[in-house]
Amino acid sequence: MNFFGLVVFSTLVITFLVKLVSELLNLKAAEAPLPVEFREVFDEESYSKSWDYLRVSTIFSLISSAYDLSVLLLFWFLGGFNLLDHFLRGYGFHPVATGVLYIGALLLIQSLIDLPFSIYKTFVIEEKFGFNKTTPGVFAVDILKTLLLALLIGTPLLGALLWFFEEGGSMAWLWAWGGITVISLLLQYVAPTWIMPLFNKFVPLEEGELKSAIMHYAEKVHFPLTGIYVLDGSKRSSKANAFFTGFGKRKRIALFDTLITTHPVHELVAVLAHEIGHFKKKHIIVNMMLSLGNLGVLFFLLSLFMNNRQLFDAFFMRDLSVYGSLIFFSLLYTPVEWILSVFLQALSRRHEYEADYFAVSTFQNGAALGDALKKLSRNNLSNLTPHPLYVFLNYSHPPVIQRIMRIRALSAKP
Repeated sequence: MNFFGLVVFSTLVITFLVKLVSELLNLKAAEAPLPVEFREVFDEESYSKSWDYLRVSTIFSLISSAYDLSVLLLFWFLGGFNLLDHFLRGYGFHPVATGVLYIGALLLIQSLIDLPFSIYKTFVIEEKFGFNKTTPGVFAVDILKTLLLALLIGTPLLGALLWFFEEGGSMAWLWAWGGITVISLLLQYVAPTWIMPLFNKFVPLEEGELKSAIMHYAEKVHFPLTGIYVLDGSKRSSKANAFFTGFGKRKRIALFDTLITTHPVHELVAVLAHEIGHFKKKHIIVNMMLSLGNLGVLFFLLSLFMNNRQLFDAFFMRDLSVYGSLIFFSLLYTPVEWILSVFLQALSRRHEYEADYFAVSTFQNGAALGDALKKLSRNNLSNLTPHPLYVFLNYSHPPVIQRIMRIRALSAKP
């Protein structure tokens, strides 16, 4: 094993061990008594159920991660990457077509490996704790739709990326970055009206007290509402959520039907105020720019490692290729991506606090956001006392107890 192979192998093992330690610490921290702030919405039975859900989910996550790691290492050290490459090259296709087939085959193998775990999580774990509403038919149709989208959108996108690096010369990374950026922005623009409705129904919120309250608040904060929709989240799960998607004239605010049925109007408006806060604070634009910036750096570094003989030797590959460079550099880039994700998670947590502050400071009943978070925590069986290391590595939102304490302090200010 050469230096590149050692880096990739060490990273895979170390990240799994860090995950193992953080998951176990998180499980231990969850044994803490029920926090005082939640005693009005949790009883001992529901709190015990949330711990049991965390325990089962943690064990399942560790088993599936260990299995994925084992399969990857076996495939690697048994020469699977080279065998698949040799097989596909035998058809004599253009390098771009061969690359699409190669990467597509790897993704298909990964999907098939993950499928039993996805089935078990949905129909055993989520079912056991009362969350699952997905029927086998919906589950199967979702897989088929995802596969169809991968073929119709993913295949041309991947082909374009490979073509840029095949034909673009020394500036290929810049052409690839520009091309993929344009396509990504286009997809984000059309996704709310063309892609997301393939999986869920988006029904305009009907006239009534809730819509009137939302419109009144939106006018107050000068937010141009172009669409408030109810999403049929209950089709798959009893868990509730709300989110902001799209931009320009196609931006949407979506409220899960499960959220509407379990919260009063003032709490729903507070949740919506939080989502509008993300828009007002330009968090969506910041995240988009960071994502595109990271993509540009990734493509530039990829160009430096393109057709690197030592990198291919690390994976026992006989022939050089652009598509092989893409796969193997992605694995080599894992530690950088991991470190970046920690910083991005920290930024995301800061954004959540800022959106909370916006909601509390602009909505007359801002404290209702804290009440909504408490109910969401109970209904979703959230972990109320996560370990700091686990939060540092994985949480895009601050722990709910910290958010509630800040909201309470802000609400108490004159």
